[in-house]
This record gives sequence, C-alpha cells and structure tokens, in this order.
Amino acid sequence: MSEEMARVHIRVRGRVQGVGFRAFVATEAQRMGLRGWVRNVGWDQVEAVAEGPRPLLERLVEQMRTGPLGARVEEQQVEWETWEGNFQGFEIRRSWG
Repeated sequence: MSEEMARVHIRVRGRVQGVGFRAFVATEAQRMGLRGWVRNVGWDQVEAVAEGPRPLLERLVEQMRTGPLGARVEEQQVEWETWEGNFQGFEIRRSWG
C-alpha cells in the first residue's frame, strides 16, 4: 500500500521577506521530493502550494511555521486539498501583488 498523496496550500504572514524564505521553502521541498511552487504575496506574505506524500507535506508545513534564520512567522493558514499531480518539480514563482 502506498502513502496517501495530498496537496497543501500554505500562507504565512510576518517577517518573511528579505530573509530568504522562498529559497528556504524551495530547498526543503526539493530535498523531500515534493512538487509545487512558492511566491511572495504583497509585502509580508509568502504563499506555497505543494504536492506529495502527506507525511512530507506535514513536515513542510512545520518548517514553514518557523522559516529560515531571521524570519518571524506571525500567522500561518493551511488548507488541505486533493492531489492533482500536475507539477513537474518545485519552483520559486514570480512575486504577486
């Protein structure tokens, strides 16, 4: 029996810009073999969508709750979604907003 595949949509707010937050998320997701993307949203938010085995996604959620050295996450929103399987890898997308 294989692991449950899932998709998670994560938003964090706080001191998450200028501290390498997107690179941190991309590195961790790639290391775990997850697929999806991460981007800046507005001035104080980072958004990510990732797909893969649920236990690894849960680990990514935990890592994004803290972030890299210098980050301060004040709020995190997590939405679990149905796995779609339409990502080729994990990328840093152009900022939005």
